[in-house]
Formats: sequence, C-alpha cells, structure tokens
Amino acid sequence: MIKLNRRAMIALAAAATAAMTPALAQETTTATTAGAGPGDFSLGSPDAKVKIVEYASFTCPHCANFHETVFGQLKKDYIDTGKVHFTLREVYFDRYGLWAALIARCGGEMRYFGIHDILFAKQAEWAASEDPMQVVKNLKTIGLSAGLDDAAMEACLNDTANAEALIKQFQTNFEADGVEGTPTIFVNGTKHGNMPYED
Repeated sequence: MIKLNRRAMIALAAAATAAMTPALAQETTTATTAGAGPGDFSLGSPDAKVKIVEYASFTCPHCANFHETVFGQLKKDYIDTGKVHFTLREVYFDRYGLWAALIARCGGEMRYFGIHDILFAKQAEWAASEDPMQVVKNLKTIGLSAGLDDAAMEACLNDTANAEALIKQFQTNFEADGVEGTPTIFVNGTKHGNMPYED
C-alpha cells in the first residue's frame, strides 16, 4: 500500500496545477472541454446491496496488482451480475497519476473504465519514463487506442480548472474517509486495505 500524508497532498496540488503538461508555455483552457469533470465513475447496478468504493492511483503498483489479480474476477462474478455497485475514487500521488486520470476522463463515462483497464495493465510501460514529455506521449498512445483524438486529449490535459477541481475533490474525499494509502477499499462503508479476491 502506498501512503500519502496531508503535506504530500498539498505539495502535489501546488505542483500539479503549476505545471500541467510540460508542453505548456501558453495559456491553459478552462473547463469547457469534453473531458469529464469532478465526480466518480461507477460500474454495476446502483440498486446492488453491496457497495464497494476503491481509492486507487493510476501510478500505484499495488493498485495495478489489485486490478490484475482481483478486480477482473470481482467484476465478472459480482459487478456484472448486479450484486455489487463499484465506484473508483482516484488518488493523485504525482502529476503522472493526475495526467492519467485526465486522459481516462477525457473519454467520458463510455470510455472511462476501458482506459482505466489499459492504464493499470500497462502501468509499468507508460509511467516508467523520467521524461514528462515521454509520459504524455505514452498516455496519448493509450488514449488513441481507446478512440480519443489528439486535439481532445490536448484540451483535457491542459484544462487547469478541471485539474484543480479534481485535486480538491480528491483531497476532500481522502480526508473525509480517513484514507492513508492505496489501494483502500470500502465495502458498505467498512474500510479495508489491499485484499486478495478470496477475502
């Protein structure tokens, strides 16, 4: 589990909004893009008796492992069958994670979980570079494979108002729910750490 304290969250918020994508020398756009703004994305029946909320970062290796070893089976057995309503709450440890979330959200609700699956499956590839420009290029490649176009992704990545709103939402939820690291999973409001599928 990756831990994040309040000081780290404040530093992240300042760094992420001060320099969105490294290519930015011009003014950034406001929240007028097609990218989805604050709010969480969910799968499964809203009427399901079991509600699962996962706090995860797209750059957290433990989260990638959870999605590789647990989430697929959970989705097949419980979410797709209407027994569980699953919600993902994004955590931003760093600007790469924030940029990944902006790309995932850029496709709206229809493409979000498809891009989310690719981001976790290929995390070791797209997030491995020390060069921010290469990470942006890697993320755009993922977006293109999911049907996004370059202009839309540029707009989403450069939407400062949206990024600031996402960071504020993350900080509010993270603190309100007493989350200390990722992945953290809530099952009907009860907090759990990283768990194998059997648990």
